[in-house]
Order: sequence, then C-alpha cells, then structure tokens
Amino acid sequence: MWNNLLVYNVETMAKTKKQIVGDLGEGIVCNYLKDKGFKIIERNYWKSWGEVDIIAQRKGVTRFIEVKTVSHETSDFVPHETKFNKNEPNNVSCGTTDDFRAEDNLHPWKLKRLSRVIQTYLIEKGSNNVSCGTSLCDDKGDWQFDVAVVYLNIENREAKVKYLEDIIL
Repeated sequence: MWNNLLVYNVETMAKTKKQIVGDLGEGIVCNYLKDKGFKIIERNYWKSWGEVDIIAQRKGVTRFIEVKTVSHETSDFVPHETKFNKNEPNNVSCGTTDDFRAEDNLHPWKLKRLSRVIQTYLIEKGSNNVSCGTSLCDDKGDWQFDVAVVYLNIENREAKVKYLEDIIL
C-alpha cells in the first residue's frame, strides 16, 4: 500500500512567486521593526490551524504581526526616498502609504485562525498572567496584534511599509 507513496521535503521544494514575494515582505518588515526598536522573537510561528508571520517585542509588549505584501510593477508607485539599497537588499528604508488596502484581506475566518495561534503561543510560552521565565513577556502578559502592509515595486527594488497597531481580533 505504501510502495507508491512519494515523500516531499517541503524545505527543498520550489517556492511560488507569491511565496517569494511574501518572504521578501516579511524580511522588509523585520528590518522596519528593528529600525523602530523592536526585538524580533520569532518568524513564521506555525501550527496546523494557522501561522503568525512575526512575533516581536518592544517596551515589554509582545507583538503578533501579520504581514500582507502587495507587488506592483509601476515605477511611480513608491517615492524616491523609500528605495532599497540595491547593493544591500536587506537594507531598506520604509515609509507609509494609503494607496492600497491589502489589510482588507484579513477576513473574519483569518482573524479567528490568528487568534487561535496567538492563544496557543501564549500558552506554550507560559504567558497570560503567568511568568514565562524569559524576556518574551512580563508577569502581566501584555500583547497585541498588529498588521504590516508592504507595498513592493520589485522592478525598481522599492518598498513602503504601512504599520497598523493594536488591531482587535
């Protein structure tokens, strides 16, 4: 029965363009957060019922961050001051924009899944009014859900970040 079973290593399988753009957006957001004084705790915290893209901390508050990345091909999309350094692709300065609303793709079922994953993380790490024994959270277990929207112009290697804080799940 198992003779015809094919085993795939997910890590070595080719990624789709959408996955590559998503990974790039998450990397840009990590750099943005570091520039804003955040400490990146974990990326791609995954459970079978959902995933949190980035878990970060600043000023004693653990942030669960969903990243939405939009790719555009128009050269006038991003102002000049928010360009990538083409020699250092991980070094990007970011601005804000209101031109697109990728955050509208956070449908109620997605928010419910995120809520379940966040609850799981807090239980696993011992938060929620219990000292977790690490610098991830304090005795109050303060946390919030944020959304980062990345607007990419891949052709010109430009990006903008729109950061929305303390979203209600």
